[in-house]
Amino acid sequence: MLIRMPVTTRTVPFRDLETWVQVTRPAVPVEGALPLVVLHGGPGMAHDYLRNLAALADETGRTVVHYDQVGCGRSTHRPDASADFWTPELFVDEFANLVDALGLERYHVLGQSWGGMLGAEIAVRQPAGLASLAICNSPASMRSWVEGANELRAQLPAEVRVALDRHEADGTVEDPAYLAATAVFYERHVCRVVPMPQDFLDSEAQMAAEPTVYHTMNGVNEFFVTGTMADWTIVDRLGSITAPTLVVAGEFDEATPATWAPFVERIPDVAAHVIPGASHCSHLEQPEGFRELVGGFLAAHDA
Repeated sequence: MLIRMPVTTRTVPFRDLETWVQVTRPAVPVEGALPLVVLHGGPGMAHDYLRNLAALADETGRTVVHYDQVGCGRSTHRPDASADFWTPELFVDEFANLVDALGLERYHVLGQSWGGMLGAEIAVRQPAGLASLAICNSPASMRSWVEGANELRAQLPAEVRVALDRHEADGTVEDPAYLAATAVFYERHVCRVVPMPQDFLDSEAQMAAEPTVYHTMNGVNEFFVTGTMADWTIVDRLGSITAPTLVVAGEFDEATPATWAPFVERIPDVAAHVIPGASHCSHLEQPEGFRELVGGFLAAHDA
C-alpha cells in the first residue's frame, strides 16, 4: 500500500516580503532525525529542480523543508529593486527568519550550487541550531568558478566556442545561435540527463519569466558572470565553520575541483565525495545514489 507523505505549504512574513515554504513530513518519523532545510541555487532558480529531495522524508524519517528564496518562484518578487538590495546578507536573514518562524531548534542544511554558497554564508555565522551542512556542486569563490568555466569552455567544439565568444563580444546573448551554444555547455556540465528533467525545466522557466535576481547577482548564464556576485568569496572565512560539513560534486561538474577545494582544505570537520558520471545537477542525474549519500551523512550527525 502506498503511504503518502504529508505535505503542507504556507508563506512566512519576512520584512515587507513573504517567503513561500513547503514542509514534507515522513509517513513514519524516525526518533531523533532532525529536519533538513534545502537551499536552492541560482540565485533565483526556485526550489522546483530540487523537488526529488523531498523523498528524503520517508527515506530517512525526517521532515524536509523546501522554500523559494525571495525574488523568485512563489515568494515575493521585487523586479524594480536596486542591485544593492540583492545581497547574500538578505538571504542569510531570510533563512534565519524562516527557521525561527517554523520553530526549528536544531536542523541540517543542504545547499545546491548558489544554495551551497548561501549555506556556507549561514554556517560561518555559527547559528546555534545548525547540526550539519551539505555543500553540493558549489564554489568557494566566483573567480574560481569563472576560471573553471573557462577551462571547460576551452574543451567545447570549436564552432561552439566561436559562437559563444562572438555573441558575448557583440552583446547578442539572446540570439538563438548563442542559446544553442550555451545548451551544449549545459548538456555537458549542468545536467547530463536527456531530455532535461521537467523539474529543472520548471525552475528554468520561472527564472526566465522574472530573472531579476539571477541577472543582477549572477549575470547572463552559468559561465558568463557579469553580476554583483562576480567578486564574491568565502575562502578566508571558512575556518569559522564549526558544523560537520559534506562537500559533494559531480565528475563533470561545472563546479570544478579547484572551485570547491577550499571547502575541503579550510573547514575543520569536513568530508568530500565526487559522484562518478554526474555533473552539476548530481541529484537529478543519480537521484537514488545522491540521496543515499546525503541520508547517511545526515543520520551520522543527528545526535
